Amino acid sequence: MDNTEISQKLKEILGLRYEPVGVKIIKKGDKPTESFQETESNIRHCQSIMKAREGESFVIPAEKHACVVGASSLGLVPVPQKVKDGEFHANLGMFDCCDASANMICQRSELEEESTTATIVGPLKEFKTKPDVVVLVDLPETLYWLIPAATFFEGGRQAFSTAAFQATCVDSTTIPLLTGKMNMSLGCFGCRRSTDIKNEEMIAGIPYDNLGKMIEALKKIHEGPMQKARQK
Repeated sequence: MDNTEISQKLKEILGLRYEPVGVKIIKKGDKPTESFQETESNIRHCQSIMKAREGESFVIPAEKHACVVGASSLGLVPVPQKVKDGEFHANLGMFDCCDASANMICQRSELEEESTTATIVGPLKEFKTKPDVVVLVDLPETLYWLIPAATFFEGGRQAFSTAAFQATCVDSTTIPLLTGKMNMSLGCFGCRRSTDIKNEEMIAGIPYDNLGKMIEALKKIHEGPMQKARQK
């Protein structure tokens, strides 16, 4: 399947309300692989995801990433000292002290500092090459079906890593990229403050290379269990 077919299958089987979003991280020394236009204004990674689910596409160089916290986790810029020390997030009132917020940053997954130069974000169907990760934003019931799809062939359980911040940059992009496994997030303070994500929506990040088997599983699940559960 090409990316248009993959996108269509995900939308049809899951009943997605938005476009699946492709995310490609451009490493230092590489060039953008898509013909998307460079964004004119600065934009946060979470904002680019939410706009891409509505059909927009972007090439976002490091200097146009508006959120240094997200940009640093994606390897685009150094981690600011105030972020590393915990002062930045503690001042937002989400942690008891700087040590607590610093501990969150210390434990987050992140790409090597200044190892990347840009992100490419847009509807999956418009990607001519392979993105690194596909991000879905929708209702919990809709994204729930990704869990049985991920465990359909080998069983086991799914373990998700999340925090009060960085739902799209860390939870839905960096973690799937580094682990090769799907990750889910309930959203975060930043994306809920800065984007149009709805109160009842959540986010899933899936490594692109996992989509083939997941769609194969979803087709089988859709024929029986999904229809029965959705009858009410």
